[in-house]
Amino acid sequence: MPDTIKNEEELHITAPEDSLPPCSLEELPDIMREACARAGWTRLMPVQAHALPYLMAGRDLMVQSRTGSGKTGAYLLPLLSLLNPEEKKPQALILAPTRELASQVEHEAALLLEGTGLSAAALYGGVGYGRQLEALRSGVQLIVGTPGRVLDHLLRRTLSLDALRALVFDEADRMLSIGFYPDMKEIQRYLPKHPLLSTLFSATYPQHVLNLAGEFLRDPQMLSLSQGQVHVATIQHLYVECGRMDKDRTLVRLMETENPTSAIIFCNTKSNVHYVTAVLKGFGYNADELSADLSQNRREEVLSRLREGKVRLLVATDVAARGIDIPDLSHVFLYEPPEDRESYIHRAGRTGRAGAAGTVISLVDIMEKMELQRIASFYRIDITPLPNPTDEDVALAAGRRETALLDARRRACTGLQLERARRYLPLVKDLARGEDEDQLLLLALLLDADYQRSLGMEQSLPRARAEKDAESPRRRRREKSEGSSEEGGEKSRSRRRSRRKEQDGEVAEGAEKPEKTEEQGEAPSAEAAPVQEGEGRRRRPRRRSRRRASPEGGSAPQEGAAAPAEGE
Repeated sequence: MPDTIKNEEELHITAPEDSLPPCSLEELPDIMREACARAGWTRLMPVQAHALPYLMAGRDLMVQSRTGSGKTGAYLLPLLSLLNPEEKKPQALILAPTRELASQVEHEAALLLEGTGLSAAALYGGVGYGRQLEALRSGVQLIVGTPGRVLDHLLRRTLSLDALRALVFDEADRMLSIGFYPDMKEIQRYLPKHPLLSTLFSATYPQHVLNLAGEFLRDPQMLSLSQGQVHVATIQHLYVECGRMDKDRTLVRLMETENPTSAIIFCNTKSNVHYVTAVLKGFGYNADELSADLSQNRREEVLSRLREGKVRLLVATDVAARGIDIPDLSHVFLYEPPEDRESYIHRAGRTGRAGAAGTVISLVDIMEKMELQRIASFYRIDITPLPNPTDEDVALAAGRRETALLDARRRACTGLQLERARRYLPLVKDLARGEDEDQLLLLALLLDADYQRSLGMEQSLPRARAEKDAESPRRRRREKSEGSSEEGGEKSRSRRRSRRKEQDGEVAEGAEKPEKTEEQGEAPSAEAAPVQEGEGRRRRPRRRSRRRASPEGGSAPQEGAAAPAEGE
């Protein structure tokens, strides 16, 4: 079993099996000490002191430590001894969720690698390929990049991972939360068959991150350093302070920044359930509701759709808080705190099932915050404040996800599809350069419509007035009327054909009685039948030509065509 120790800084450290003692700066190889001196480090951070012995021993590791604790140095320092400066090929790959983080890591790596003969390059989107291609051709040993751009270079064959020795995932929980997992699985196809030193660094380890570790690391083991409690496969209890009238907006912002795979939003009243559901649907989310108003069959249907992934967000009263097991529920949101302590435990218990991880976020005003703190004190729960997301936070999160989605779709396009899209490049450049906000809004509308579809909504842009007019009731009635006229005209033509057949039959029958015809002074029967048939053959083409000439195919030309036949 892992050993748990506690140091003088109140850090709780969970070490892997066959744990190794921490090291000091003086115990590191010369090349690492010199790099630390260049960076101005006089001592190792706790995460570095505990992680370096495992990484230098070549053991795959999952490291959990808070942001800003020195994780970057913990995975960069071992690469100094692992990489070969004589080999001008990428030997280490560090994947980061954002171009800002990739750029930051590349800057720190350049400082540590200075004078070693090793070099690093950052590969991320939003910039041209020229400088990146030049760096790859020069023969860099360390690649730091976002999954999408790294995959771009792999597909273009401008990057090869055949000589790779180390693979690092930085901020893996954030990478998965903004949809890079499919790209990482695609990158996995390009990894070499020989064993790699694979490490995974994250501030928290929800269940989906633990699943990822098993797919990319050999026999991964956990090294956790945290203050107060270990955030590994446990429920996080958070609260966001906001005004009572601002809760709906705060909830929508949290949906963007947290990006739950599936969630339940608890309300105390049925009216709030209806209201919150309408708000979420209005913003394009795949949401449904569950309250005492619904019949048992309807409740079971809603829960079944949630379990099957057909509903992403469920808004409910406490009717859904007890005795319901929904696997893979990543978040529980409390739109308002429960009216009794026990309900908080039951609500929070909907996530983190069977040892999995989960997050509970409560939306509280000043008075509700005091009640929530009393609940936390009673059950000895550590509830942490979470900053209320700003509009800038939401725009950044949504922009990253949409960029990742569009990048993945671009890679799936055929050459013809890309060529067709290039027709619009001059328009896009013209719109992007413009200072008119209405012009920029055109691009924003297209991106938002695509983003809404990614959330599971079939929502598209509103139709223009001309498109609406095409669907107007007047036009539908006119089309229906025209359809009825065609049907009526066909019936009329069918009746006329029947009458002609009857007339032809009567004439043919009269041809057998020539004597009676002559007595009445009519034309001889031997002449009558051929003439009737001949005229019938000549008339039919004329009627068909009239119908072809008619632009509407309406009833007037058809009736006109019938008159000569009846007169004859």
